[in-house]
Amino acid sequence: MSSPSDFRIERNVELSEETKEIAERELRETPERVREALERLRELLKENKDIYFGDEDEILTIFLRPCKWYPESALALMRRAADFKRDNASLLDGLLPEHEKEAFLEHKVVNVMKGRDDKGRRVLIVNVGGSWNPKKVTADQLFRLFYLIHEAAMLEPESQVRGTVVIMDFHKMGMSQTMGLTPAFSKRLLTFIQDALPLRLKEVHFVKEPMIFNMVWKLFKPLIREKLKGRIFFHGSNMSSLHKHLAPSHLPADYDGVLGPIDYSGADWYPVVNEVLPHIQNWNSYGYVKKE
Repeated sequence: MSSPSDFRIERNVELSEETKEIAERELRETPERVREALERLRELLKENKDIYFGDEDEILTIFLRPCKWYPESALALMRRAADFKRDNASLLDGLLPEHEKEAFLEHKVVNVMKGRDDKGRRVLIVNVGGSWNPKKVTADQLFRLFYLIHEAAMLEPESQVRGTVVIMDFHKMGMSQTMGLTPAFSKRLLTFIQDALPLRLKEVHFVKEPMIFNMVWKLFKPLIREKLKGRIFFHGSNMSSLHKHLAPSHLPADYDGVLGPIDYSGADWYPVVNEVLPHIQNWNSYGYVKKE
């Protein structure tokens, strides 16, 4: 049984000692370097008057952590995020959770696993098999759901350091789902992941993919760069293959894990995303400064 405490954003929490060690080892994170990088990135934002982002520690850290506390790299990531927002303005301008409330509440397409995996990472589950009706939730809406969830996930210090994992579940995928994953969606999603996502995406797992999936993969494959290619894994129905990356002790029965079957959905996460509405509204104001 799920309880309300299972669904929450772990914001404004101090990193655990183990996570601090990971941050120092993998991200060069030390108190002195953090202080210097925050100060320098603020200076860079003042110098680059064509873009606007909040200069609070929380916002700057979102960009500095995935860039290993190099301020110039963080500014470049901010620019790529601004580019992406500008290039996809028709989908993202003014986007709020309430705009996709029905997709969250009534369609079990996008879900976040309760708790974390055995490596302390958040796990996003995307159901693009038989449970997804592209006529009711379009590929554009699917992307908007991703985008809203990432806006919430980026606020978690533990997720910033340990990273995130995606499970793409293609169970009972048919022709309607195959056609629903359009070339435009593929390009947009991969551009976002590879250029504009201020989170450490550690692994992407494709599970229960049928033969028809090959049609979709042909769209995705040419757009995937080497770095991401090394983080994508195909498992089909072989859950023991998935378990080499995600321990069954932290997986639901849906993926032959020891936890109970998934009995929750995006409907349980919708209020959580809505709770960070002020942050989402601020995020909507970030990007390139609009010319008068």
